[in-house]
Amino acid sequence: MDGKIYLGVARDLENAILSGQLREGGLVPSTHQVAEQYAINPATAARGVSQLTARGILLKQRGIGLFVAEGARDRLMEERREAFRAGVLKQVLEDARVLGISKRDLVAMIMSS
Repeated sequence: MDGKIYLGVARDLENAILSGQLREGGLVPSTHQVAEQYAINPATAARGVSQLTARGILLKQRGIGLFVAEGARDRLMEERREAFRAGVLKQVLEDARVLGISKRDLVAMIMSS
């Protein structure tokens, strides 16, 4: 995992939700299970889980467990699409402009990839 470990844990859980590996309303591995899986301190795993809980992607039900919130996949998909548009796509368009690549040619490049 690149960067801070807890952010990687959160990103991996997001990816599991987006891929359908973790389903809305479904139980999420406990903080201790996540810590074991990544061979990290449980506090670090808890920090990654807390990132998603604070955003409403995961819900803690005291004494029962951690669950994927309803609508979490759609929210994550929208967040990722916006981040792609604002980051990657914006940079690609800027690079294309600097290189003199027309939008038509850019679309053709994408279609042929």
